[in-house]
Amino acid sequence: MGKTVLLIEDEQNIIEAVSFILSRDGWEVKTHANGQSAMEAVRAREPDVVILDVMLPGKSGFDILSEIRAEAQFASLPVLMLSARGQAKDLEMAERAGANRYMTKPFSNAEVLDAVRALVPT
Repeated sequence: MGKTVLLIEDEQNIIEAVSFILSRDGWEVKTHANGQSAMEAVRAREPDVVILDVMLPGKSGFDILSEIRAEAQFASLPVLMLSARGQAKDLEMAERAGANRYMTKPFSNAEVLDAVRALVPT
């Protein structure tokens, strides 16, 4: 079985596009749309990589990333953050919070695939 991606995203078109791209490449894609319970999903699914939207209902992606990094077993879990906002301060916040990569929407299929492959070599 392939590696597992947990996609924490609330926009249906992004969920469908990223799921399609990655599953076609052999990844098992699990999705979660609620910021409030995102950490529960990380614990339950123990993914190889997390793709995390910055703006989610219930809790921000930055807060979720801080929670991920605070737990020892997930401290080095690769996290790719997605955002519609591409300002330098957002990238800086993502780096401070512990994101491994930061990508702005819209993005190409190749960009997502390359980023995930770089975070988790197969």
